[in-house]
Amino acid sequence: MENERQKIEIADIFRQFEADYYQQHDLIREKKKAFNAIINCRSQNMGGHTLKCDTCGYVQHAYNSCRNRNCPKCQYLKQVVWVDKLKARLLPVKYFHIVFTVPSALHKLFYANQAICYDLLMRSASQAILKAGENPAFLGAKTGCVAILHTWGQALTYHPHVHLLVPAVGFDSDLIEWVSSEKKFFAPVKALSSLFRGIFAENIYKHANELIPSDNSERSERLNIPFLRTLIYKTSWNVFAKSALNNAENVIEYLGRYTHRVAISNSRIVGIVNDQVHFIWKDYRQNGRTKIMKIKAVEFINRFMMHVLPCGFYKIRYYGIFANKLCNNLLDTYLALNNKEMDLSSLEGKSWQEIVHDTFGYDPFHCKKCKTGVMIWQINIDAEPRAA
Repeated sequence: MENERQKIEIADIFRQFEADYYQQHDLIREKKKAFNAIINCRSQNMGGHTLKCDTCGYVQHAYNSCRNRNCPKCQYLKQVVWVDKLKARLLPVKYFHIVFTVPSALHKLFYANQAICYDLLMRSASQAILKAGENPAFLGAKTGCVAILHTWGQALTYHPHVHLLVPAVGFDSDLIEWVSSEKKFFAPVKALSSLFRGIFAENIYKHANELIPSDNSERSERLNIPFLRTLIYKTSWNVFAKSALNNAENVIEYLGRYTHRVAISNSRIVGIVNDQVHFIWKDYRQNGRTKIMKIKAVEFINRFMMHVLPCGFYKIRYYGIFANKLCNNLLDTYLALNNKEMDLSSLEGKSWQEIVHDTFGYDPFHCKKCKTGVMIWQINIDAEPRAA
């Protein structure tokens, strides 16, 4: 039994070129786990189950999902649930979208020290936002943000950056009175860039002794504070800011496209020609013009695996007034001050079957053949061991 597929998937590329890839590259445990999960997802190697209609006797076989967060086939329902929960957390106000990007001079250092550097990137970006927000020249209030880490560009190149959604509002220093901004942008990008770079530099200096060199040089020669200072300050740091999104619904819809995305989706794969993978990408240097990228399959796999995050790393984080310890109380304060009601989560506490029904409009246990029966769980199918 095989699940139907309409196109070539990333799993097909991994499967076909697995041997070639391992001849040229080694994978650490976490990346090897993701690699195998993507290959085996919804296949015989994951095991499965059989369902039978209680009315017409129709039998349906299905393989299990891997549920790995790097799998392009296992993220959509997680995204739907997360977005729904966020409705009960976000303030119903305007939001700014701001992107903090790491300069290419730091890419090797970041890749060699992903857990430390990604954490510092997210914390430094959020600290820059909170500090700028308190500046009377900008918002002049205590604010917060939702931060989402991405490490890739459209061509699967290594490009660490953080997307932040920042409310155009905040609280005064006593967290009692409400302060709002009618400005189109949160703060000048040059000011944010300078602030971000300075905060990141201060944070990474504290971890200088923990960093692994990105080449074969001795740690004592390279990873000291003067070297890091030179590396950080030899180039400009970029901050990209979009104009404010008008309401929370637009924000939630926008966030949903970013939160549980992996480096590339199956829908962008065009095909495999000999030993090359062809996929769709947007060239933002040419106003987002759509192009076809053609690269060696082994290089495609290598680029994909570069974006597997360290084990246990949280790529979605909440800061300031959105932090867990403050969020509920401050949201209640805002709603009371503005005489508004909170949106409740419509999916919380529901089973995955109910979520599928609410999201896609059909019951996954409704018989597709007779249209009246209910599919009853019959047997579990054990996974077949995969050859090493």
